[in-house]
Amino acid sequence: MATIGFLRVSTLDQDTEKNKLDILQFANARKLGNVEFVEEKVSGTKDYRKRKLGALLDTMAKGDVLIVPELSRIARSITQILEVIKITKDKGIILYSLKENFCNSEESISNTVTSTIFALVAQIERELISLRTREALHARKLAGVKLGRPKGKGKSKLDNHKEDILKMLSLGVPKTMIAKQYDTSIGNLYNFLAKVS
Repeated sequence: MATIGFLRVSTLDQDTEKNKLDILQFANARKLGNVEFVEEKVSGTKDYRKRKLGALLDTMAKGDVLIVPELSRIARSITQILEVIKITKDKGIILYSLKENFCNSEESISNTVTSTIFALVAQIERELISLRTREALHARKLAGVKLGRPKGKGKSKLDNHKEDILKMLSLGVPKTMIAKQYDTSIGNLYNFLAKVS
């Protein structure tokens, strides 16, 4: 059994020492053995399959343990986080996320894995939106781009989340939860879906 501590840092993060310490203390308390750390410095917007995380998931086997400081370290997209959770579940990899006190093992969530994940969606997405915004503003500032809200008639605030919304629908996330997550009315969500379909 391998125990991996996965640490992704963006250009805004300073270091990973506190996260490493938290993971080591967690692993020691649960007698998970020696922790091997895998680190990468990359934006979470890059597809996890094209990052070290994708290669790591390919090599991990049933019974291995993957520990992350928080689910937003996996990716900046809720759909990619859900995909990674599903992959670990399907392969029998035990995934722990310290911040959310989350574990995907049968013993901890029994047959309610889907409802548990959906319950985490709103909480995680708020943090993801904040982190994505900070990274984007930082990159634009460095590029000398003038910052400001985009303007234009007929635009929906959901336009930028089209892929995530459609993916969540395909995963069975209720429309009421999606509307709440993106701070819009169910009517606006239906109008948006009618426009994009």
